[in-house]
Amino acid sequence: MKRLALIIALSVYALMPVASADEGMWLMMFMDSQTYKDMKAKGLKLSAKQIYDINNASLKDAIIQFGRGCTGEIVSNEGLILTNHHCGYSAIQSHSTVEHDYLSNGFWAYNKNEELPTPGLTAKFFIRMEDVSQEVLNGVKDNTSESDRREIVRKNSKKIIERTTKDNTYTAEIGQMFNGNQYILFVYEIYKDVRLVGAPPSSIGKFGADTDNWMWPRHTCDFSIFRVYADKDGKPAEYSKNNVPLKPRHFLPISIKGVKNNDFAMILGFPGTTDRFLPSAGVKQAIEIYNPAVVTAREALRNVMDKDMKADKKVRIQYAAKFASLSNYWKFYIGQTQCLKNLNVFDTKKELETRFEKWIREDKTGARQKKYGTVLRDIDEYYNETSDYDYLRVYTNEAILRGSSVFAITRHIKPLIDMVDAGNVNETEWIKRNEQMKAAVDMVFKDYNESTEERLLAAGLDVYFRNVPMYLQGDDFLSFAFKNSYNFNEIASDIFKNSVLTNQERFEQLYDHGDVSQIKNDPAYILTMQLLNNYNEKMQKISSKRDNFAKANRLFVKGIMEMEKDKHFAPNANSTIRYTYGNVKNYIPKDGVIYNYYTTLDGVMAKEDASSWEFTVPAKLKELWENKDFGDYAENGTIHTCFITNNDITGGNSGSPTINGKGELIGLAFDGNWEAMSGNIAFNPDMQRCISVDIRYVLFIIDKYAGATNLIKEMKIIK
Repeated sequence: MKRLALIIALSVYALMPVASADEGMWLMMFMDSQTYKDMKAKGLKLSAKQIYDINNASLKDAIIQFGRGCTGEIVSNEGLILTNHHCGYSAIQSHSTVEHDYLSNGFWAYNKNEELPTPGLTAKFFIRMEDVSQEVLNGVKDNTSESDRREIVRKNSKKIIERTTKDNTYTAEIGQMFNGNQYILFVYEIYKDVRLVGAPPSSIGKFGADTDNWMWPRHTCDFSIFRVYADKDGKPAEYSKNNVPLKPRHFLPISIKGVKNNDFAMILGFPGTTDRFLPSAGVKQAIEIYNPAVVTAREALRNVMDKDMKADKKVRIQYAAKFASLSNYWKFYIGQTQCLKNLNVFDTKKELETRFEKWIREDKTGARQKKYGTVLRDIDEYYNETSDYDYLRVYTNEAILRGSSVFAITRHIKPLIDMVDAGNVNETEWIKRNEQMKAAVDMVFKDYNESTEERLLAAGLDVYFRNVPMYLQGDDFLSFAFKNSYNFNEIASDIFKNSVLTNQERFEQLYDHGDVSQIKNDPAYILTMQLLNNYNEKMQKISSKRDNFAKANRLFVKGIMEMEKDKHFAPNANSTIRYTYGNVKNYIPKDGVIYNYYTTLDGVMAKEDASSWEFTVPAKLKELWENKDFGDYAENGTIHTCFITNNDITGGNSGSPTINGKGELIGLAFDGNWEAMSGNIAFNPDMQRCISVDIRYVLFIIDKYAGATNLIKEMKIIK
């Protein structure tokens, strides 16, 4: 056992080389040994412990995971949160009505009594991290099957999490790093009372909208403000009028000194996913299958929503967040495909694999051949044999489950039906799940327009039927479609007329007075089960191939890191907290063009187009600009709106603080740039840029535009 522990420890240490690099979403606990020297050279003035310390207050204590997919930062000693406008968009939308349209007009709380509770919104604070690879992999051997390996990892992880969260208010998760070669424990504390404090109108917070999304130069003031509340002891609590603003361990001071080209810049946040070790076959699949399929599915749904939203103000508010979510990665995958081709990422990956094969052959002992000899062949075989299944996966997820809300309603009620079918209904468990189901369904129906949902169902079924290979579609679904002449508009119409799940009043009447098991005969429920059961059945057929691929992928990553032992690697992003560092930096997108590192309010006015909702400028903002009424926030006679750095960024980093070398907030990260949309798969240091809204533009809007000086007074502003 001691020998095994030593082998595991050495293999983990091998994953932590010390050379510098231009890319990476790094783990804070390894900062001293990995990147700190390079960070200092680039302009960092802080010690590593001032950034990450588990015993004393540090920068990490001011960073939160905002909701389930963004980042936020604490900027006052009363729990004030800054994040992006698009991160707070669904919360802003949830409070909006035709009478109180906060999306269009903005919202500002001028005292704490005006702040709006937002059920379901959370702030997750990072407590500490720990390398638990040895314990997680205890019992795993070279010849352990993948299914047994997963079970060992699951059981060992469960023990660690139970031990970590016993007798405290913490939650814990274990992040898989380097495709399963390393495991890190992350400990968090989740606060559940988060209230909306302020948001600019969408004409400021979403200025440029889809047209400017993923583009530089950018002029969007992408921010919103919330506050986290706790009980009287400072601990997490459900919403209560007796809760008080949280006193954080640390909050970020704000610098309004501005930024210059080549200034140090660091980002702390919760990046979503990257796939930097994706092999060439995966790049080919992304270009030819996955990305185009996502775009096709989302475009079909976007077209339905867009038409209905333009025709009805209430529908526009109801579907604003859903439409924005669809649109964001609809455009992303268009850009990523283009960049993967333009930057010859497939060839770059292929060259790496050629070197990998050569490295294997160079080992005269045969050890590398024994360990890694079949890795690339196994990977290629997986992609060749399962490529069609990507169509099924994408169109089920994107066209069906992301489409009409009727599928969400069905999935919320299914656990109750399963309990009845199993014949083991536990009253306590039933009450709990019943309450969860009703709350979830109520949330669905809150932003639900029946005619829009019917058209979304028709569009989703149509794009699914036309694009998933026929042999991967279920016989029952194909028979059903055939009987209805493949007219999905009529199919959707019939379902919405006859289903109790498509109308809130009918659903509540049945559920309150009937037997829940009757829903099994509902046409919407039947259709949902046909599609989901088919998906599960077909994907099960390739489960063994997925196991072989998982092992080959893990060995490929391990081998690459052994081959390039002098290179500084960072694990792929996986929604766990990371830091990135670099500099404010202009760039050359193409021959003869140089992009400056900042934009100004003058550029907002130059883009103004009153005929387009994307580029409408509020009258008050224009008046402030004309009068040069900029307060303390101007530079060279105008407001700097956004700036760019060469920091690594991906989804989930939205709302992350951009921090200078002294640990002061200088901006909010909100986007990447079009020329480097392939960055999740292949980082290009010459092109990759992170776009941040300048904190001075944020403060200018809060102070001069909104007059919310109560919020300005809370913050520690460095002039």
